[in-house]
Amino acid sequence: MFAVEVRDHIMIAHSLPSEVFGPAQGMHGATFTVDAAFFTEEIDDHGLVVDIGLATEALADTLAPLRYKNLDEIPEFKGKFTTTEFLCHHIFSRLADQVRTGKLADHGRVKRLRISLHESHVARAWFEGDI
Repeated sequence: MFAVEVRDHIMIAHSLPSEVFGPAQGMHGATFTVDAAFFTEEIDDHGLVVDIGLATEALADTLAPLRYKNLDEIPEFKGKFTTTEFLCHHIFSRLADQVRTGKLADHGRVKRLRISLHESHVARAWFEGDI
C-alpha cells in the first residue's frame, strides 16, 4: 500500500460539558496538528498517489470552517462532544467528499484515508476508513 500524508493545523475553542472530561468541561482552547494520509494500492504513471499540492489545498479547505472557531457555536455540532476523536471523523467525512468529487485528480486511485489529530506531543487520535 502506498500513501502520501500532508499536514496542517487548526486552533479552536470548545467545552466538553460532562463530568467525565474533568477540567476540560469548561471553555478551553486547543491547537491541533492535523495529518491526512491518502492510501492507494497502485501509483499512477508519474509515480504519484496524489499530487501533494492538491492534497494540501484539499486539507486546508476542509479545515477552513473550523479555524479560530468556538466549536460550541457551530450549529452542526450542537449537542455533540467535540472530542479529538469526533473531530477526526468530521474531518475525514469532509475530506473524503473532496476525494470522491475529484478534487485531488487521483482518478479513483485513493481507496483509504486516515485523519490524525495531535493534541500534543504525547497524545493523538485518528479515524481511518475506506473511501
